[in-house]
Amino acid sequence: MGICFSFDQEEEGSSDGNIVYVMGEEGGYCEEEDGMRRIASLYSQQGKKGPNQDSAILCQGFGAEEGVFCGVFDGHGRNGHIVSRLVRDYLPSLLLSERNALLAADEACNSFTDGNDMSSVDGEDYSTSSPEMFDEWKETCISAFRAMDKELKQHPDLNCLYSGSTAVTIIKQGKDLIISNLGDSRAIMATVSEEGYLRAIQLTTDLKPSVPKEAERIRKSHGRVFALRDEPNTQRVWLPNNNYPGLAMARAFGDLQLKNYGVIAVPQVSYRHLTSSDQFIVLATDGIWDVLSNEQVVSIVRSVGNKEEASRAVVEAAVRAWKRKFPSSKVDDCTAACIFLQESRRDA
Repeated sequence: MGICFSFDQEEEGSSDGNIVYVMGEEGGYCEEEDGMRRIASLYSQQGKKGPNQDSAILCQGFGAEEGVFCGVFDGHGRNGHIVSRLVRDYLPSLLLSERNALLAADEACNSFTDGNDMSSVDGEDYSTSSPEMFDEWKETCISAFRAMDKELKQHPDLNCLYSGSTAVTIIKQGKDLIISNLGDSRAIMATVSEEGYLRAIQLTTDLKPSVPKEAERIRKSHGRVFALRDEPNTQRVWLPNNNYPGLAMARAFGDLQLKNYGVIAVPQVSYRHLTSSDQFIVLATDGIWDVLSNEQVVSIVRSVGNKEEASRAVVEAAVRAWKRKFPSSKVDDCTAACIFLQESRRDA
């Protein structure tokens, strides 16, 4: 897998023989050995709702010498912090295991069109035309996410009936970018337009119960979707005959009690071919997007002189915005990962 960088409040050891660097709650910064290329900036800040349930990881040499994996995970429920960390720790290796199994199988199993069509999985349309390598990674991501959810279900010491985690991840293989999203965390990209302006492109859809296709799937599975009277703008998922748990996302790891009622662990997977115009990617939990727009986040990252401080600047801006916009609410956990795509020398 290469080198993995993760952060958390607790110490971590190596996983599956990979080097895992723990950088503490405040995250950290990764660069290649020659110092010529800035790779990523990671930062997390605990909110006021309890333990920090966010986690994140970056892996270099993922699937290829220059491959990169980055993921941001947002836990929820009583054991959400445990779920997000388990996903962080195991999902990268599951992705590689599933990909290796796929590549080792018969050639017919490597195609979605030869008797093993996965163009529609759990109601999701995956029929967009894409390179062969993306088809392979897409199938890999779907299989690995399902395997991760199964691991949580079978974990002997974890109760995640009403606890779970979102996930937003990117896999970079040269100029190919595969984006997977589960829940309401988000990925955006900053790219230079034809007019020379830096603009924000949203790479994922916030998979909330308010999205019509998500709500339709849940209701077909006999789950209920409605908003509480005191928060009319927040649609939630409820059991058929009970007014709980009130999940604010339509897809997640865990949340096993809702898996029979339309909440799924199948990621939305998409592809982008990177060009020299693409500058950086930001993955962040909903604590960021609840108060900052895509354009604001791009502007913040662009304005930071040292890339090492980019994710911290985004998080701190979000915390300030929370206090302004929702003075009577508790600030959410806020986590951001900034992945830089263009080579540059060390900042002065």
